[in-house]
Amino acid sequence: MFDGFTLDYVTVGEVTLRVRYGGLGTPVVLLHGHPRTHTTWHAVAPLLAADHLVVTPDLRGYGRSTLPPDAVGHAQSSKRAMATDVAMLMSHLGHERFAVVGHDRGSLVAFRAAMDYPGRITHLVVMDGLPVIEHLERVDARFAAAWWHWWFLGQTDKPAERVINADPDAWYSTPPPQLIGEGNHADMWVAFRDPDVVHAMAEDYRAGLGIDRDHDAADRDADRRVTCPMLLLESALDDLNIQGDPAAIWARWVLGPVNHHIIDSGHHQAEEAPEAVAAAIRRHLLSAGPTN
Repeated sequence: MFDGFTLDYVTVGEVTLRVRYGGLGTPVVLLHGHPRTHTTWHAVAPLLAADHLVVTPDLRGYGRSTLPPDAVGHAQSSKRAMATDVAMLMSHLGHERFAVVGHDRGSLVAFRAAMDYPGRITHLVVMDGLPVIEHLERVDARFAAAWWHWWFLGQTDKPAERVINADPDAWYSTPPPQLIGEGNHADMWVAFRDPDVVHAMAEDYRAGLGIDRDHDAADRDADRRVTCPMLLLESALDDLNIQGDPAAIWARWVLGPVNHHIIDSGHHQAEEAPEAVAAAIRRHLLSAGPTN
């Protein structure tokens, strides 16, 4: 995987991130979701590297990146903390301005980076995600049934870690290695069997139900919005639209238009349709810069 890329471990503040980077050109950061690691981008990153410096870390606590001790309100796993990791990582690599792409939970981090560091983010790409407050304010029986893992992983009285760590092979399911890449498949399964990673993934969801929602609410109350060009990539075979038109929901959070594109794949777009994903990202990165 990642021929020509550099594998590194970079300490940023309170965590050490495992990161791969390679290519030449304007920088773009690719952020994975749950329960993946950065290797989910193994087919997309080389396609972008012809025109861009591609940086793809494990989010804090995921893969082989570290996580600080648990904090009040699960703040150590907030998307604000993860977005700060990304900003510090790019400063370490010598880049003040960069584009950010996030999938699933990584989309929440990408969105938070665009909100908290508007002067640094040139373009935002969100893949199968909404601001967490928009999900939580629309919860109904259908959403709760379909997205039940949010509530399971978010529990603290009966922690999910006890169930998952008892038999991770029974809990997680992934496509076979020949479909998603042998290295990617192996990297994920090392993470799934690590109790520290399982705890970090649960803490990610606990933060999502509390402190991340609070941060979104504060931004909405202050009418803060994404100021850079935004692309929403929605999987044709997933259910991001379970609570309504995703582009219409995003519109209230973005100063400019929301560029909306459907990818013919299931949820894990980067693994199932890497060429289409890379082409859509590349087109978006050629668009004009921030709106203010």
